Amino acid sequence: MKDRTRARGIALQALYELDITDHPVGTVLTERMSDSGLADELVEFFRSIVLGVLPIRSELDHFIADHAPDWPLDQVAVIDRNILRIALWEFAIADDIPLKVAINEAVELAKVYGSDSAPRFVNGVLGSLAERQHEIIHAFQQIQSREVK
Repeated sequence: MKDRTRARGIALQALYELDITDHPVGTVLTERMSDSGLADELVEFFRSIVLGVLPIRSELDHFIADHAPDWPLDQVAVIDRNILRIALWEFAIADDIPLKVAINEAVELAKVYGSDSAPRFVNGVLGSLAERQHEIIHAFQQIQSREVK
């Protein structure tokens, strides 16, 4: 597994844990980092994913729900939901991850951590989201500019 893919997997594990428990964010980050064996730049990448996704989960979920109407978000597996959140964050907010890379990495995570149908589901939802990438980026820019004010 590539180093950045491994860092995404560890971020996925952290987000999963934060989704299903009341563990403090700092504790989860510290434990995942100490167990990871990641190089410093990959630890920073891992942290940027978790700390990027966490505060905007509801906004990410809104876009995901719009593109998976047959699957209410509370019925989507926690792993799949977090894979989708990471990929959407990467291509809508992180400015250094190309769209195709975000989608391919999400599908790879779904193959490793999800059910047999997860890769196809993740690819389908992200494909729909990708068609609206510019609109989604604009929406997140508006959200961020409101938060700054």
